[in-house]
Amino acid sequence: MKIEDIKTRINDLITLAGNVLGTHHRSNDPHLVDTEAFAEFRTSSLSFLEKVFGKEHPFYRDFDQQVKDIDRYMTEQGRGILKGAKQEIDGGWLFTVKGLVSAEIFSDFLEMAEYLLQEGYKDPAAVMTGSVLEEYLRQLCRRDGIAVEVDKGGKLSPKKADLLNADLANAGVYNKLDQKTVTSWLDLRNKAAHGKYAEYTKEQVDFMYQGVTNFISRTTS
Repeated sequence: MKIEDIKTRINDLITLAGNVLGTHHRSNDPHLVDTEAFAEFRTSSLSFLEKVFGKEHPFYRDFDQQVKDIDRYMTEQGRGILKGAKQEIDGGWLFTVKGLVSAEIFSDFLEMAEYLLQEGYKDPAAVMTGSVLEEYLRQLCRRDGIAVEVDKGGKLSPKKADLLNADLANAGVYNKLDQKTVTSWLDLRNKAAHGKYAEYTKEQVDFMYQGVTNFISRTTS
């Protein structure tokens, strides 16, 4: 899902909330809203929040727990949650289930890698997924104040991905088990990049792709 599509969709949902609130006058109880309109609003909003933020994100959990009954108060709560999500999206802080969308290229490359896998092209998919992972590690380092360059004889050079991975684990950004898993993904990427195509399978690239997208989603905060 492109960032512009996400922005359009959340605006539509906020508008839908207003439409639901506009139905309260049709009931004998001024606190109730239209059942069908509320059901559409709740279902559509939960689907959107799950796809964009994931089920463990506070936006999804709060909406699911607080927007349950067909009344004005809960609809207003739901609209407020969506407005909070919109602020994150508009501010460039959005991280989707597929990873970092503040830089739209992450989403684009992961979608492309997924397409390549579906078409059976495991080797370019492995390289592409690994490149996204390496750039994500670099962004994590910048976010947490970890140097992304190393001094080599008075000249700064970009750190290699393995060193970024070690630095992030040592800083407690993620644990040692994550570090080992990331190392295995980087190794697979390197094999693909150096033409060692027989040393890994499509299934391993599938696992890598799923693992990287989940890792990015889980470690983003």
